[in-house]
Amino acid sequence: MKRLAFIGECMIELRDADGAGGTGGGSAMHRTFGGDTLNSAVYAARCLKGADATVEYVTILGDDPFSTEMLAAWRAEGVGTELVTRRAGALPGLYAIRTDSSGERSFHYWRSESPARDLLTDAGAPTLVASLVDFDLLYISGITLAIMGAAGRGRLFETLAQARACGGTIAFDSNYRPRLWPDEDTARREITRGAAAATLILSSFDDERALFGDNTPEESARRLHALGASEIVMKNGAGTCLVSLRGDAKDGNESGELRITPPTVERPADTTAAGDSFNAAYLAARLMGAEAATAAASGAALAAQVIQHPGAIVNAP
Repeated sequence: MKRLAFIGECMIELRDADGAGGTGGGSAMHRTFGGDTLNSAVYAARCLKGADATVEYVTILGDDPFSTEMLAAWRAEGVGTELVTRRAGALPGLYAIRTDSSGERSFHYWRSESPARDLLTDAGAPTLVASLVDFDLLYISGITLAIMGAAGRGRLFETLAQARACGGTIAFDSNYRPRLWPDEDTARREITRGAAAATLILSSFDDERALFGDNTPEESARRLHALGASEIVMKNGAGTCLVSLRGDAKDGNESGELRITPPTVERPADTTAAGDSFNAAYLAARLMGAEAATAAASGAALAAQVIQHPGAIVNAP
């Protein structure tokens, strides 16, 4: 059985109930939940339903009713919660989504006191680390790194190194969000550490260009390969997705560059979780033995479905 763990933060999600964000006027809000690594965990569990695999989510929540609702919803999706810590008196973070006429979203956050910021620095950290190193795949993002303090990130990188030494896959999405970092230099340094810890990188060219000044997805892939990852997936919105592989031919591993054109979506409703859902489908397919081209096509197809519905986690099949 393959075991996957997604590490990060889930928040309460608010969005305009009519889906017409950005208009103001005090419209009714729809409440659900979301967060980049949690979104990927849910979509991965859906993609792997019926397969010989388990998906766990790793975070810290409060003991409030909203956290209880989250846990129940994750379990209903097939996401395990054995590695979720609950803290008395704490509350999860919150974010609101506004979307423009083209479906492009913007976020507004209230998360400064989220308990997930203490991942790997609380009293249960040693037990959690011992559990994580045995997983077949650990998934983190730049947002995971951004919400953690320096001590938590240090312990996380040590954990990833142990898991990698045991043969585990470390998957990383840079998911650069400037407002979560104190400055660009810190973000650049820590996201580079995250990429260097990974064996498989699923990133967005927009993020790589914004933080590192890359001119093309190919340039981003070369820079990331130099950090040690053998498999790079460079998403590019509605544009062509680049998959760059540097395998060892004698071991039968794939090598070379692939380009996947995503399905056309004329009028996206909400681009929230497009990348998160792509990552989930890609990882699920690869874990089940699919070639990279097939996995990328699966990722693009799922993302195309997701952006036709409002919110991070959609009810569509």
